[in-house]
Order: sequence, then C-alpha cells, then structure tokens
Amino acid sequence: MDWTDTWRDAFRTELRAEAVGFARHGWPVVPGSYPRGSHWVGRSSSLRADMRYHGAIPVHADWAQLAGCGPERVAELWSRHPFSVLLATGMGIDALDLPAELGRATAIGLRVTGIPVPIAATPTGRWLFPVIGAGALHFELAEHPDVLLHSRGGWVPLPPSPCLPGVVHWRIKPEMCGWQLPRLDEVTDAVLAALDEVRPLAVR
Repeated sequence: MDWTDTWRDAFRTELRAEAVGFARHGWPVVPGSYPRGSHWVGRSSSLRADMRYHGAIPVHADWAQLAGCGPERVAELWSRHPFSVLLATGMGIDALDLPAELGRATAIGLRVTGIPVPIAATPTGRWLFPVIGAGALHFELAEHPDVLLHSRGGWVPLPPSPCLPGVVHWRIKPEMCGWQLPRLDEVTDAVLAALDEVRPLAVR
C-alpha cells in the first residue's frame, strides 16, 4: 500500500466518516494504529498486535473507556490522523473470526436460512462476523485454533481500515442488514454445518 502524505490525508476523511457512521449506530469504535511506509504509527507499547491484522491496535491507553463515546467525540478522535477503525468487542457486540474458506461456506449457509449478517474480510484471509455480544463459543469450535471469538477486552478492524497488504472491506455491508446483528448461536449453527463442506481445520 502506497502511504504517501496526499493519499493518507484523503483516506483520513473516509476513515473518519465511517467511524462516525458506526458510532451513530451504537457500534463502539476506537482509533487504531495505521501504516506509514513499513512502520505502524500510534502503537501503544503496552499492547501487543494480533499478527492477523499486521499491527492494528488501539492507539489510546484508555481505549476501553473511549469505546461508545458517541459520534461527536469520535469525529474529534479521527480529525487529525488516518487511524484505523477498530470495533471494541465485548461491549454489546462480539465478532466471530473465521478463515476465508470457512467464512465463505458459513455465509452461504446463513443466506440460505435467511439470517442477515454483516460480514467483513481482511486481505490476510480472515472473515469477520459481528454478532450480538455475551455469547460463548461452541465447544467444537473452541477446539480449532483458526476459529476465534473476539469478546471482552478485544478488538477487530472494520472497513475501510488498512491491513497490509490492502484494506479491510465489506462482503455484506451493515446497511444491507438494516444494521441488525444475529445472535452468536445463529452464526455458530451455520459454521458447524459448513465444517463438513471445507477441509478439516487443525485441532489443538
């Protein structure tokens, strides 16, 4: 990704607008680090990056307190830098994180059963399914290291956050689902059904 100053300044406006939009719909978003050349800007030394996202982590030590702060405050937070947009999970919304092949099969199953669900994808091959929070991961899925549930104390990047070597993008946008989220068990049922259609995942 070519992070020239001109490109970065233009992209900042888009990231800010998206962050404000999420906040208006009650999604708890916080600013995340962003790439400049081969380096990441804004990474807190107290946090470790999840390598699936190549370094996108909250830039504020009090990020958990900032989550859900409302559209006006969110607009201020993104006013000067092209911060990534991170969803703070465990605050009403969690995120089921699947490898692309399993994510694709799960999405097909959800579509067949008529369950609307926003789906984001990263250029590193992960599909993210936001769900209503407070659920627990099914024991069969908990045994697979490639299936993750991001909940309390976690975060995931939302579109159009940078994620080397590209950006996070929507497979299904939230507005296509009326900004409604499914329960975790609804998505879990589709994942379990999809497991028979994809190659076996490694078990711990």
